[in-house]
Amino acid sequence: MTALSAEARQYVLITGNYWAFTLTDGALRMLVILHFHSLGYNPLEIALLFLFYEVFGVITNLVGGWLGAHFGLNRTMNIGLGLQVFALSMLLLPADMLTVFWVMAAQALSGVAKDLNKMSAKSAIKLLVPDSAQGSLYKWVAVLTGSKNTLKGVGFFLGGALLTLLGFRVAVFVMASALLLVWIFSMFLLKKDFGRAEQKPKFIEMFSKSSAINYLSAARLFLFCARDVWFVVALPVYLNAELAWDYWSVSSFMALWVIGYGVVQSIAPYITGSKSGKLPDATTAFVWAIPLALVPLAITMDLKTEWVLIGGLVVFGILFAINSSLHSYFIVSYAREDAVSLDVGFYYMANAMGRLVGTVLSGWVYLAAGLEACLWLSTFFIAIAALASTGLPKRPVE
Repeated sequence: MTALSAEARQYVLITGNYWAFTLTDGALRMLVILHFHSLGYNPLEIALLFLFYEVFGVITNLVGGWLGAHFGLNRTMNIGLGLQVFALSMLLLPADMLTVFWVMAAQALSGVAKDLNKMSAKSAIKLLVPDSAQGSLYKWVAVLTGSKNTLKGVGFFLGGALLTLLGFRVAVFVMASALLLVWIFSMFLLKKDFGRAEQKPKFIEMFSKSSAINYLSAARLFLFCARDVWFVVALPVYLNAELAWDYWSVSSFMALWVIGYGVVQSIAPYITGSKSGKLPDATTAFVWAIPLALVPLAITMDLKTEWVLIGGLVVFGILFAINSSLHSYFIVSYAREDAVSLDVGFYYMANAMGRLVGTVLSGWVYLAAGLEACLWLSTFFIAIAALASTGLPKRPVE
């Protein structure tokens, strides 16, 4: 660490914080889904456990960007870590005291924590890479985003393993203790006032965005709604209830999917042409969204055949990772340097709104009409995201 530049040290610390948080976040989601499904909760009830998680994520991204500009990204990141420790601690109560409302409240705090942490990490990259190095910016964003999702997949695996080996309460205690140590280190090592805007933005400026950021945010909302409408609740419940997979198999498969998804995100700049010096633009986003929209449609043609579902998931993961990585680069590139957290926060507010709608629909639509209906909705939402991406700048940022 001492041999690195000050900027590189901050990047390593921010990425380390983000990684540690992501592990607990992925593990907690799998723990909650599998544990409460084993208690007899139906898919809609499980989806509702995450309702506050997504609702407060929407609010946090919007307000968190303003807070980051006023008080610094180091503070918003550390607040996020601390809140996650507290949220995990709330779940240490005996099983008969873990009411639906209490779990929803813990998930609400976890949602606030997750999006404070993510907004801080993504905003920080804009401040560490000069505007003249757009190719490097694309690669750094891809590495951070891809590694985060890879570790989220590891977190899914960890959640299933801990639930199997230790049980719900002990698993939560282990995660809370580990994250507490990370939070203590972060409090002392992150640079003071990092990311604080020189001119403090007014609260109303949270809603004042360029057309590029508005179109990108709309595309992001529908893209993540398209993923979560079948992936968050419907898929793991379908694998367990219809294909008779046990909890270990479900969590392991979900983990491997997200790990692979993260790996593809990390190398997305090479896939989309940055190795030859070509930067992505609106056309790139539209072209990569079209094949993604066709994958859920193809899966519905033979949903009962296990290899069709698994193969379709693999293709969907690869294409979704590329689309997501493109969006993540665009927002950091388009964001204003002196108000980066405001722009990034607004964008991830749309991201959280997509997850919220997708999560609720995942439980409701699956309960009412099954996985096939969720897949049809996924195709519809991706098509809207593709149309929204046509409003992005026609030429890449130089």
